[in-house]
Amino acid sequence: MKRRLKINGFFVFFVVLLIAIFPHLFLRNEEINSFDEAMEVFGITFILLGQIFRVSARGFKSEYSEGGHVLIQGGPYALVRNPMYLGILFIGFGIVLVLFKWWVICIFLLVFIARYIVLIFKEEKKLMATFPKDYPNYQQRVPRILPSMPMLLEKDVSEYLPLKISWLKKESGSILAVLLITLLLEAWEDIKKEGLVVYFREATIFIVTIILFICMVIYLNRRTAALEKDVSDKSKAGL
Repeated sequence: MKRRLKINGFFVFFVVLLIAIFPHLFLRNEEINSFDEAMEVFGITFILLGQIFRVSARGFKSEYSEGGHVLIQGGPYALVRNPMYLGILFIGFGIVLVLFKWWVICIFLLVFIARYIVLIFKEEKKLMATFPKDYPNYQQRVPRILPSMPMLLEKDVSEYLPLKISWLKKESGSILAVLLITLLLEAWEDIKKEGLVVYFREATIFIVTIILFICMVIYLNRRTAALEKDVSDKSKAGL
């Protein structure tokens, strides 16, 4: 884990350095239009959704894996086998939509595949050795990283994205850092090009998006608590 964090930290530092040296090469510098504004809102949405996936996956795994002795197949792991990586994919894609030129999406996807596909295969090999009976069946049922549309539609979102405030608190630092840095960079570029008055209109849309995200977090937290209580009540009744 420490080695992975060091590699990711070095990569982030390298990317930030490149952007600082060649901002006009990577960052959007054209005049803002309605299409760009819509893409920025989609970008913020993807960032927030990616954070929910990361928090849900990490919290669910830490609570139910029993230190790696149990194969997790519920919650976000019933939707995809690698929900944390799906969350990272959403966050990175969202940042590109908010800040960067369109061609950077291709670079991001190539880097993501190169960085994480090896990790995914290594983890799958380890899981196969640890759970030789259960993991093959799990592989057949659940896609690796991109969920299927029928799976998304057949269940309530709270069933595959359980969320607890305690899980969210543990990740609050990284969530706020990513969101604030992205919004500050986006605001700086837009204010330089369009001025404060135009940016305030766009900022209002961002605020509404964030409020909807908070409402979703509250809903998922309440539904998770209700589902856990229901399971607990059924267990007691069975006893």
